[in-house]
Amino acid sequence: MTTHRFDPGSFRDRSSRVVRHDGRVLRVLSEQGKEDWEALRSTRFFARAMEQRRIVATSPAADGDAVLSALPGWSAVLEHERVPFVSYPYEWSFGMLREAALLQLELLLEALEEGFTIKDSSPYNVQWQGARPLFVDVGSFERLAPGEPWVGYLQFCQLYLYPLLLTSLRNVPFQPLLRGSLDGIPVSTMSRFFSARDWLRPGVFADVYLHAKLQSGNAGSQRAVRREVRGSGFSREMIATNVRRLLRVVAKLEWNAGSSEWSEYAGANSYDDEDANAKKAFVAKAAATRRWERAWDLGSNTGTYARIAAERSDYTIAMDADALSIDRLHASLRQESRRDILPLVANVVDPSPGLGWRGRERLPAADRGRPGLTLCLALLHHLVLTGNVPLGEVVDWLGDLGGHLVIEFVEKRDPMAAMLLLNKIDNYSDYDRDGFEHHLSRRFELLDRLELGCGTRTLYFARATGNQG
Repeated sequence: MTTHRFDPGSFRDRSSRVVRHDGRVLRVLSEQGKEDWEALRSTRFFARAMEQRRIVATSPAADGDAVLSALPGWSAVLEHERVPFVSYPYEWSFGMLREAALLQLELLLEALEEGFTIKDSSPYNVQWQGARPLFVDVGSFERLAPGEPWVGYLQFCQLYLYPLLLTSLRNVPFQPLLRGSLDGIPVSTMSRFFSARDWLRPGVFADVYLHAKLQSGNAGSQRAVRREVRGSGFSREMIATNVRRLLRVVAKLEWNAGSSEWSEYAGANSYDDEDANAKKAFVAKAAATRRWERAWDLGSNTGTYARIAAERSDYTIAMDADALSIDRLHASLRQESRRDILPLVANVVDPSPGLGWRGRERLPAADRGRPGLTLCLALLHHLVLTGNVPLGEVVDWLGDLGGHLVIEFVEKRDPMAAMLLLNKIDNYSDYDRDGFEHHLSRRFELLDRLELGCGTRTLYFARATGNQG
């Protein structure tokens, strides 16, 4: 017997909720939502955006009556194409957040031309097919009432514009700020990052300074500001003018970070050509043992091994804690028009937790889709020697993920590992190859093994046994 399960991250819109059922993604609509959908599906922009794969493929559910019987109180059911892996804006790079912002603004501008608006402006309404953004919240389109303002403007600023401005103009990473507040960066907080000298920068005076002044002036006010704006004759063209202005501002924002701790790793590692080729061949051989639904590449850096895994995987998630590395990887994947590799800013030692209402509105990565194949290459020594995670704990976590594992053990005498210990007291007596192989044998069945020519690095291919050690 199957059940219809409301998605824990879909509850804020009272006219539309996402439902999971038998691996399908459905959306139930209220009577008002149904009316908006019927009008939306007849528009030119919506059909065009779906054809261009900018809006998720959507159609009435064939078994809508059965779903409505199981979920009384709703009026219509839609079915969406499944997104391969759900991600959140605090896991995106600068370029990814900017592309999502541009998509949202472009769709809003197109919708306005046919009398529609988007009731909110949340990046959580955007997902990814590889390096391409995809708008998924079809229920957020509604017909624009006469004189109605763009109610999503503040949300756009807090969740899109302000994070982009901080990174572009102040080189402040936005990911921790968005992870710390699902509603984004408040205007009052944002205004403290800028002074009068910044007012001439596009987006600062109008969208930060004036916005902060307006909000401060209305603090504690009982005025119905939205009704006043509607009554003043707010027009569709006024909204479109503001959207076009924001499009220009966002499109010109750049992040000129130069370099970061790991963004130049590909040209500064300790592999010679023979070892580098042997490592690639080992990964390719392991990946070729079957077809994988999903692969994870932990510490992906430039994405060399994610690309190898993607040859035998339906979808590959490339994760790295270095935001600049992910930004560059995303740019290259976009140039290649890749839809099978998703780059994410993710730190294994400090992963995205369960957030929001009841800790289930935004889920940890493993709850969004576990990997059949995990690559953990040139990462283990960082987790233990820099992150201070006990060696056995790392192996246990990888074992809990399940599936198959390609992992690289780097001995302490390796130049890269020795550099990590340069200014530390070596309290890592348990970190050696024998100890690692012991822990690996507790949770995995060894399938293949290769010691590289350098003599300090060994590769392993193993299958999780399900044992708890």
